[in-house]
Amino acid sequence: MAAAPGPSGWWQRWSRRLSARDGSRMLLLLLLLGSGQGPRQVRAGQTFEYLKREHSLSKPYQGVGTGSSSLWNLMGNAMVMTQYIRLTPDMQSKQGALWNRVPCFLRDWELQVHFKIHGQGKKNLHGDGLAIWYTKDRMQPGPVFGNMDKFVGLGVFVDTYPNEEKQQERVFPYISAMVNNGSLSYDHERDGRPTELGGCTAIVRNLHYDTFLVIRYVKRHLTIMMDIDGKHEWRDCIEVPGVRLPRGYYFGTSSITGDLSDNHDVISLKLFELTVERTPEEEKLHRDVFLPSVDNMKLPEMTAPLPPLSGLALFLIVFFSLVFSVFAIVIGIILYNKWQEQSRKRFY
Repeated sequence: MAAAPGPSGWWQRWSRRLSARDGSRMLLLLLLLGSGQGPRQVRAGQTFEYLKREHSLSKPYQGVGTGSSSLWNLMGNAMVMTQYIRLTPDMQSKQGALWNRVPCFLRDWELQVHFKIHGQGKKNLHGDGLAIWYTKDRMQPGPVFGNMDKFVGLGVFVDTYPNEEKQQERVFPYISAMVNNGSLSYDHERDGRPTELGGCTAIVRNLHYDTFLVIRYVKRHLTIMMDIDGKHEWRDCIEVPGVRLPRGYYFGTSSITGDLSDNHDVISLKLFELTVERTPEEEKLHRDVFLPSVDNMKLPEMTAPLPPLSGLALFLIVFFSLVFSVFAIVIGIILYNKWQEQSRKRFY
């Protein structure tokens, strides 16, 4: 009975069957898989996604700190641990945040958030939750889940405590979303209901399996899904068309505790660039915007910021201002001299 071929013999016979082109394709595929930068199809014939490392964060959390060279900055009580980044500990009156330093100029994107909320509090004796941000301003502490009020951009809230005593139709924890152009305040007493785009119940506390949230922004269509049942399946939560978000904003996440508390941990943040085919008509419709807005939703008017002047434009403005000033002075001197001459003639 012949001995079974060893690993070297198997490899020699298999490699002979590969042409040079097949070998190069296999090598390219292995390199793409190893680098984590290769495309992955989201839906057949529609979208491919590419991991953007400058906007992503995972263990062992390299590039996280407070310095200017870090891709991610910590704020407040946030701490880097070996297995997670803790935004707030299970202690009263704490707040913390984690912000990406690199502005995002992607047109279509998807953010996957791996998080965990847990603590000693029972029933409704825990709070307050965490938020995921895509906003114009970063590192601005405030009362909205640890971030500033009247923000400009998108906020997605995982609210674990009901502040409105009379509300009974929704069960907490609750996920909601809000788009703001800087004119709206988040209403804590009503759990943000007057300004929310939509929401869903999400039982995410003290679970023994991983919990995920995904925010997808494609063709001005905002979709928020969650995987919180331990089944590795996305479940729809919020879907809003006609959401207009400017490019160049920052991603971040924050949390706050008050009289009630919880551990709010972030395990990973992964941002994917989505490549989507557009018709010429869609290209015309999907031009860049200067302020966030939602179609068919009335937001108080805010003036769009004027673009900054270039060096040449500033020079020309100063130059012509000086020329005009000199011209005005010369004309003034000429008129004054004529007036003096006429005064002398009348005197004689």
